[in-house]
Amino acid sequence: MIQAKELEVRAGARLLLNPVSFQVIPGDKIGVVGRNGAGKTTTMRILAGEGLPAAGAVKRAGQVGYLPQDPRESDLSITASKRILSARGLDRIMERLTKFTEEMSTASGAAREKAMAGYDRAEAQLTAAGGYGAEAEAARIAANLGLPDRVLAQPLHELSGGQRRRVELSRILFSNADTLLLDEPTNHLDADSIMWLREFLKTYPGGVMMISHATELLEETVNKVFYLDANRATLDIYSMGWKLYLEQRQADEKRRRRERLNAERKAAQLMAQSDKLHAKATKAVAAQNMARRAERLLASVEPERVSDKVAKITFPEPAPCGKTPLMAKDLSKSYGSLEVFTGVDLAIDRGSRVVVLGLNGAGKTTLLKILDGIEKPDTGEVLDGYGLKLGYFAQEHDMLDMSATVLENMQAAAPELNDTDARKVLGAFLFTGDDDQKPAHVLSGGEKTRLALATLVVSAANVLLLDEPTNNLDPASREQVLGAIRSYKGAIVLVTHDEGAVEALEPDRVLLLPDGDEDLWDHEYTELVSLA
Repeated sequence: MIQAKELEVRAGARLLLNPVSFQVIPGDKIGVVGRNGAGKTTTMRILAGEGLPAAGAVKRAGQVGYLPQDPRESDLSITASKRILSARGLDRIMERLTKFTEEMSTASGAAREKAMAGYDRAEAQLTAAGGYGAEAEAARIAANLGLPDRVLAQPLHELSGGQRRRVELSRILFSNADTLLLDEPTNHLDADSIMWLREFLKTYPGGVMMISHATELLEETVNKVFYLDANRATLDIYSMGWKLYLEQRQADEKRRRRERLNAERKAAQLMAQSDKLHAKATKAVAAQNMARRAERLLASVEPERVSDKVAKITFPEPAPCGKTPLMAKDLSKSYGSLEVFTGVDLAIDRGSRVVVLGLNGAGKTTLLKILDGIEKPDTGEVLDGYGLKLGYFAQEHDMLDMSATVLENMQAAAPELNDTDARKVLGAFLFTGDDDQKPAHVLSGGEKTRLALATLVVSAANVLLLDEPTNNLDPASREQVLGAIRSYKGAIVLVTHDEGAVEALEPDRVLLLPDGDEDLWDHEYTELVSLA
């Protein structure tokens, strides 16, 4: 259980959440919603114990499993399987069992007895953690999230960002935590994995609190909704499912509007009477009292909710270039003995639009990194055409300097911009006030996405490589990105699970990985987008 008492949340001097009290108990399935930058991720980090509130306290009972938006594993040399098993300490127990087994076979006398006693203790710990069947349980969870046995045997540094994200989700779900705190758990999941996750969460006996923009997941799983209102810095708690929440919120808005109009009408009448009384010197005190009554009346009703601000997202006017600004020939890539893809040929003509499809782990992100020059292919080459200017949006925000501020990231992307012009662009992406002095590592996933998109705007790129550009975005911001994709005049190579993004792209070609087959776009490929 998690209990928050008079919790106040701030980002620097900016108030994100006025003091509020609530709890997460077994059986709660809470959806946390609100616009990007409202404070959802910051609040979740505080509940998980990875941040401190500005005021108030958080109490935790039992084990808490926390999935942050951007997992950063410290040891990338361990296998995916060991990382998942570590949620229950099974990796260390298995290592001790192996060690004691070796000692029992080679030692004698007191040393052998000591090894046997150690083995018995380790086996008892293994039983308490789920026994030998726990390893199979971990593999089942991973498989349902698109991680087959061959991936589990690989070290983490050989996996794509999306695969590592799914390893972390598998680890949290395997942990048997009493409370799950999940920040955008559907990122990088295909349609089948999302369906499995939905059923897992519906039957999970502990408490669940999740930030998600996946409305279908919220509709099927949540029995409470926490809405963070960025304009009022408040948390509205609805003890009901998603559909009823939408209806209730709409009704609340109508009620607020009606109460406000009534209060304004009565206040106007009182002020009119006050003005009349002011004309008479003997009635001055009565006039002041009447004016104060009007002020109290207006203060007693909730203000009408201001519509959430939305970033005005556009992509750059592409710089002039030749007919084929980017070309790749016979690309292949392997990690260790695992072949990712092979024989990829690609010609990106001026203004062309290509969508890359393939199952998770097929190398879609790796291909974009090779095209951008971040990684080298095992075979083949990437050829830059005349006037090529690349813009790369990385799904894990790899292109941002997490130690630098928002403004410094913008200036690194466009050194020719002065501070004033850079701040103007950032303001259009909702970075206002002292937001430009925040280090990038404290930003929410949605804010990092907006910053990464802002750096593209000033790039004058004529070929955009977009890797899951709609991840972490609220619905209004997502629509802005889709509009930017539609109107961009340069070439785009897109990797996405979002069918809406493909529809906005209107691709002329599709590249299928891992085989590298290229085809003209056909709407029959649409059903593969959410599965890819």
